[in-house]
Amino acid sequence: MKWGVIGTGNMGEILIDSWMTSQVIMEDELFITNRTISKAYDIQERYPGVNVCPELEQLIECVDIIYICVKPLEIYPLLNNLYSSLRSDQCIVSITSPYSVERLEQFVPCQVARMIPSITNRAVAGVTLATFGNSISKEMRGYLLQSSRIYSTPEIIEDNVTRISSDIVSCGPAFFGFLAEQYITAASEETHINKEVATKLTEKMFIGFGKLLEDGYYTLPELIEKVCVKGGVTGEGIKAMESNLGELFTYLIAATHDKYNEDIAKISKQILDE
Repeated sequence: MKWGVIGTGNMGEILIDSWMTSQVIMEDELFITNRTISKAYDIQERYPGVNVCPELEQLIECVDIIYICVKPLEIYPLLNNLYSSLRSDQCIVSITSPYSVERLEQFVPCQVARMIPSITNRAVAGVTLATFGNSISKEMRGYLLQSSRIYSTPEIIEDNVTRISSDIVSCGPAFFGFLAEQYITAASEETHINKEVATKLTEKMFIGFGKLLEDGYYTLPELIEKVCVKGGVTGEGIKAMESNLGELFTYLIAATHDKYNEDIAKISKQILDE
């Protein structure tokens, strides 16, 4: 099958890099376009076999699967523009959380899926969150899942847990990266270690931490228990975290869900105003 990507911004580019690294498709099977077409040509410089389509209609005509990698408020006008060019055997794949597959199915005459990626896919790792529309065929559903297994671990989710699942899978690397940065800064300010060394040690710790979980040596609770020797330093550190973290993650979840609901409201208003 031939794949198309509309939108080669951050996530579109990460997906393309993931696909090329994992060879889930070959370069000449991929067709890409972007509002600023020079960004698509920049990607073609890295992968010369990739097809750049200056016109949307050219891309739609050539592909079987169309990944929509644009901002939420750009999706409805885009799909309206594409409607007459789409074929029933094609599949639209959205990577954005505020659009449910049920809503997407109202705007296109073809199959629909939502596949939310993570920056971790760039390392041919991490999770892809999958939700499928009622119109999708068994064959297309199986093909999308099997393809995503080559560069990630697909997890099928219900729509009511889309935001929190995306918080963990897609936003999680940024959230925990931010916490790591705070830890590094405090370490360099409160002790004699310099920031460069603290950063290097932290990055190596994260890599080892991930391997312990990936290889099944410990679960998260087991890992904490193993490191927290009774009466030891780690235990005192955990106590300090318990005393000072407060409701940090409760506030974080509230903030992301507020933004999610705001985006859904904006999308609904945009559609009603048409």
